[in-house]
Amino acid sequence: MHSVAALPGIRVRAENPNHHLWNNHGTWFLHYTVHPTPFTKERIRRSLGTKDVRVARERRDAFFAGLASDAAKPAGTVLRKEFAA
Repeated sequence: MHSVAALPGIRVRAENPNHHLWNNHGTWFLHYTVHPTPFTKERIRRSLGTKDVRVARERRDAFFAGLASDAAKPAGTVLRKEFAA
């Protein structure tokens, strides 16, 4: 039997403090890609509800911290339904 790990792989370029952030007409969005199966991918964009880049970075970091903690939980654990803004 073969199992697939459900750990997120987040690619971050250290020289870019705005990684995973996208400014759409003044409002900051979080954007990332998920792979629901090994053969498909889906681009996700969620509004962070702010025009301030510092607030957007804080919300992005909180989102990814929550994602990492959910991935570390044992299988069968109910995951939180928290999303950015």
